[in-house]
Parts: sequence; C-alpha cells; structure tokens
Amino acid sequence: MFTKKRIIQFCFAALLFLSLDLWMFNTLSANFRTYEELRNFNEIALFAQTAPEEETAQAYEQWIPTVKSIIAGARAYYFTFDESQGLFVPSSGSETNLKLWNENKNSPEFKKAMESVYYLEPMKLSGSYKADFSLDPDIHSNEAIASQAYFVPVIDANGYQANGAIMILVPNSTATGYVNLLRTLFIAAAVIFLGIMLVISFTRDPMTGFMVLTLFGIVLVFIAYPLLEAIRLSFIKDGVFSLQTWKETLSPTYLVALWGSLRLGVLTATISTIVGFMFAFLIERTSFKHKRVMSILATMPVISPPFSLSLSIILLFGNNGLISKQLLHLNTSIYGLAGLTLVEVIGMFPIAFMTISGVLRQIDSTVEDASLDLSATRWQTFKAITLPLSAPGIVSAWLLVFTNSLADFANPLLLSGDYRVLSTEAYMLVTGRSNLGAGSALSFLLLMPTLTAFLIQRQWVAKKSYVTVTGKPSTNLTELTSKPVRLTLETISWAFIGFIVALYLTIVAGCFVVNWGIDYSFTLANWGEALSRGWTSIRDTVTLAAIATPTAGLLAMLTAMLIVRKKFPGKRILETLIMTPYAIPGTLIGISYILAFNKPPLLLVGTGAIIVINYVIRELPVGVENGITALHQIDPAIEESAADLGADVPTVFRTIVLPLVRPAFLSSMSYTFVRSMTAVSAIIFLISARWNHLTVLIFNFSENLRFGLASVLSTILIFIVLFVWALMQVLVKDDKLTQKTISTR
Repeated sequence: MFTKKRIIQFCFAALLFLSLDLWMFNTLSANFRTYEELRNFNEIALFAQTAPEEETAQAYEQWIPTVKSIIAGARAYYFTFDESQGLFVPSSGSETNLKLWNENKNSPEFKKAMESVYYLEPMKLSGSYKADFSLDPDIHSNEAIASQAYFVPVIDANGYQANGAIMILVPNSTATGYVNLLRTLFIAAAVIFLGIMLVISFTRDPMTGFMVLTLFGIVLVFIAYPLLEAIRLSFIKDGVFSLQTWKETLSPTYLVALWGSLRLGVLTATISTIVGFMFAFLIERTSFKHKRVMSILATMPVISPPFSLSLSIILLFGNNGLISKQLLHLNTSIYGLAGLTLVEVIGMFPIAFMTISGVLRQIDSTVEDASLDLSATRWQTFKAITLPLSAPGIVSAWLLVFTNSLADFANPLLLSGDYRVLSTEAYMLVTGRSNLGAGSALSFLLLMPTLTAFLIQRQWVAKKSYVTVTGKPSTNLTELTSKPVRLTLETISWAFIGFIVALYLTIVAGCFVVNWGIDYSFTLANWGEALSRGWTSIRDTVTLAAIATPTAGLLAMLTAMLIVRKKFPGKRILETLIMTPYAIPGTLIGISYILAFNKPPLLLVGTGAIIVINYVIRELPVGVENGITALHQIDPAIEESAADLGADVPTVFRTIVLPLVRPAFLSSMSYTFVRSMTAVSAIIFLISARWNHLTVLIFNFSENLRFGLASVLSTILIFIVLFVWALMQVLVKDDKLTQKTISTR
C-alpha cells in the first residue's frame, strides 16, 4: 500500500492543508489581538472620562478600583500633575502598577508615555510586562502575569490640560486564552486531517482504520492526557519545575501512610482469598445443595455501595453501636486497622470467590478420580491435585483484592480513625489544602504497588494457566470432602453469610430509628427528609449511569472485536492503554480529570459529561476483557463469510458480533451500571452543584453522623442496583458462549 505515488499524494495534500491551517490560525489570532487592543483603548478612554469632579485623594481612591468593572482583571494607578515641578507624581491605586512604575519609570518607553499624556494623547506601550499581581489583596497567585500597559490622561473640565494620568495594566489572559484555544483547535484539525488521509491512502479497510483512530483518540484524550497532566503538576511548584513535592511525598510522614496501605492490602487480600476459596470450593467442588442461593448472597457486597458495610459496622460496633455500647457496654473501638480489615474482607471476598470459582469449575474431575483410584486419600488428592491446579486463580484473586484494597477510598475515610492510608491522605491534600500537585504525587506513589500487582497478575494468568482438559471433560464431580468436613464448611459459610445479611438488615433498620445510638424510637421522618434532600442526587445518579451503561457496553464490544479480529499497528499499545484504568486508583483518576479538563478546549469540570466519561473509561477494561473472552470462543469464519458477502465492519459488528456476544455485552453493561451507581473515589472530585452523586451524599450524611438519612439513601441505592442487576441476569438466559474450556498446550 505504501507506493511512491500514494506517498507523494499524501505529502502534497498534507502540505497544502497544513499551509492553509497555519495561515488561518495566524490571520484569526492577529485579527483578534487587534480587536482586543482597540476595544481596550475605547474602554480605557471611557473610564478616564468618569473621573470624579471632586479632585480629592479620597474620591480618587474610591474611583480607581472600579476599572475592574470595565475591563476584567485590570489594575489602575493614578498620577497627579504637580504644576510646580511640571511632572506627574504617584498618588494612589494598585500596588502592582506602582511597583512596575518604579522599576521602569526611567526607561525611554515609560518617559515617552508620560510625555504623551502631558499632551493629552493616550498611549499603549509596545510589548508585554510581567506584573506582580500578588501585591493586590484580592489576587491569590504568586506568579507574575504578562500584561499590556496603557497610559491615558485625565483632562480637566476645560479640555486644555491634564489634571493627572492613569496607568492601567490589562492582563493578556483573554487574548492568550483565545489564541491558545485557536492553536489547540487548529492542531486538532491538522491531526484529524492527517489521520483521515493516512487511513484513506494506506489502508485496505478504511472503516477499520477510522475506528482504530477513534479508539486511539479516546484513550489518548481521556487516559494518557489526564495522567500526563497529573505527572506534570507533581513536578511543578509555584509555577516552576521543582522536586519539592516529591521530596515531601517521600518523607517519613507519607511513607508511614504507604506502609499502612500495604499492611491493610496484604491482610485484606490474604483473608479474603481464604474466605473466597472456601466459598468457591464449597459451591464448585462439593455436593452442597443450595449453591444458587449461596452464590447470590456471596456476591451481594459487590453490587452494593462500597461503604454501606462500613455504615452497618458503625451502627452495630461504633462508639454508640447497638451491640458494642447498648448490649455489651464495651469501650473498645471498631475504628482502625481491625475494623478496616473486617469491612474490606466482607466487601472484597466476592472478588476472590468469583475469580477462584471460574478456575475450580474448569478443573477436570477425572484427574482427581485418577488420584483416588491410585489409593490417595481425599486430603492427599486435594493437596496434590486440586490446590495446585487452582493456584493461578488463588494468586490472581489475591492480587485483585490487594489492588482493590489499596485503591479503596470510602471505607478508610469512615473507619480508619488514627490509622493512616495513602488514599485518604491524597484526598485530604486535595480537598483540605487545595494541593492538587501533592495529591497527584501521593496517588502516583499508591499506583506503584497497584501497578506492580496488576502486571504480576497479568503475567501469572498468561504463563501459569494449568491445563487439565485434553478431550471431552467429565460431567461427573467427585466428592473430595467427607460429610463432617462439608458440614463444617457449610456452617462457617452460612454463619459468614448470616453476618453479611445482618449488616444489610441493620441498614434497613437504621431507616426507621430517630437517632441511632441515642434514641431508637420508631419513625418514618427519615424517609421524608432523605427523599426531599436526596431526590436530585438519585435522579442525577440514575440518569448518568443510564447514559454510561450502553455507551460503555458498545465501546467495549467494539474494542474487543478490533483487538481480537483485526491486525493494525499499535494494537498492543492500544490494549495496554485501555487496561490502564483498571490498575489506577480512583483518587488518581479524579485528580487527573480535574487537572486535564478544567481549562479549554475541553472544559468539562462541573458538567455531567465528565462523570459519564469517568464511568465509561473506568469500567471499560472489564467489558473489553469479557468481550475478548467471548470472541475467542466464536469461530471467525462466521464474520469472514459475512464480509465475503459484502458486509462492512459496522454491519458485521451489528448483525453478527453483537448478537453472538450478547451475554458478555449485557454482563458488561450490568457491571458498568452497578459500578456507576456505587462509585465514590473518583466521583467525589468530579461532582458539582449541577450534578451530584448519591454515594457522595450518603458519605456526607455518614460523616455528619446523620445515620438515619444515610441508611435511607443506602437502602434505596441497594434496591435500585439489585433491580437492574436482576433484570440483566434475566436477559442473559443462555451463558454458554461465556463458558471457558481449558485447552492443551
């Protein structure tokens, strides 16, 4: 495809377009600067005409600051004409202007400006001046701001002489912002044009090329760019490059918080993996009868708000908890490492359970039968066969829980007490001190172990998948546990599930209590107040999640099809970038989005769009993985036949791929909806007065000890999520396409 003729045509078209693009940019920016200067001249001339008739110092002190109402950001200083000296002498006004005047009053240009106003002619100085606007009390910036300087005379009533002169500084921010916006738009136009020309000129399948370019654009703008902005800010201090932020981040103070996060992660991952394996083994490898019910109850914590269990623990075992204080009269506190570990284990063991279940389900029982036929005991078979074959799932489960624990944000905020973890430290720096740079650095520090765990997991899954299926797998399951062992596992599992159910019932009970811990009288007032104060948040949350759900589902399936079925340059890079949000703590994503999208051309902060984009990008990796798994089980000959009959890529995707991967598609959508409804860590940075989120409102009520209102909204949220989750499960009637079979290698 790269013929000499095509290359020449591409270069000619690119050169022509870039020339036109540059000419248009220069013309528009120059015209705007001219218009801006003319407008400022007119505004300043009008301002000079509003000088007070009473020529007193007090009158001019009140008049000079009003220049800001005429030209945004402008600063003025008034000079009185001293007839005895024949000079203009400083009188009153902005300290910024006075400092600049003192620094440059002997320069030829400033002298010429004063001479000009003496002859009643206004003058604009050429070039820009760096003005220290921090001298003014209403400016909170230590950076010098490039400004244009204007000198205009204040003419007496007769119109024959100047009573004084005004020096006005106008920041270049408006013109600079417009020019920067133009530059960004014209660069974007050039990139888009060159991308289209590349696809048209050098690919056999332009439609696939356009889709790949679109995906690259999405991941570069909404994944790579925000992270680069966060990295850049962490190396900036007071507007200049500095390592000070990282020196503070690596100080003992924050290393203690990092160690706290690691301890919590290791404890949570280890205990959750043990509990998850117990549930998975009971359901997948024994003759336990109530598997369906147990599976549903065991996955409940995944599809509920992440801190709802923390709320229950506080209601039961907090300082005024029903059990700890009212029933047992204990003075012990649930706050700290122990309480955090308990809540995170309950909330995250389903991740380990679902991961290990898939591996245990795939183990061919004929291998265990062979071991038993060779006179090995059940315990020996389990230890030598079942456990080693499930090792990939166990390690993956441990690393997944470890990663989620490090990134957990809401539970530590409610239950950490004096125990310090890095995610909450980053949140406090951003919200409490408005220090986005330090928050970014701490989040990147947290990313290091998270990314390491993620990469280890990916390598383990790729290299350590133990194979047992060499032909048609056996449909018979060999019982590896004796009756006493199985009953013990059942008892422990039901007790654990019973505790979880009790926690959820506690949330429901909290809806009908006047003031938990003080007054347990029955009331319905919580419902009225919670619905009146939370209705807008409920509506916003459901609306945004409903928009993000099909968007994420379709984008995930389209991406999976391109990765599995198409060959194109940069496929590995694209896949890596798409999977990156899975390993990034939500705190870092939230901070990155604030930094990247709080300025033109993508000014999204404060809008609902940035929340939807966050939902889609955050949950895209899981949907892509589901789609890739489903497509690997479908013979590509079906799609090739459709293509041979003249169907283009969108038609193949719509009529062939999407119906075949329907279970994975619906699962991806349901997962996105659940996670969107229960998100906290990134969303708490992105909400605004216009768009709020239900989980953030619940969290605020919990922090303010309004447990009744928090319980009502948590209950409503849980029921909404459960309803949608159940609906999605009904729609996925046949999941045969998502069943994986291990092949021999």
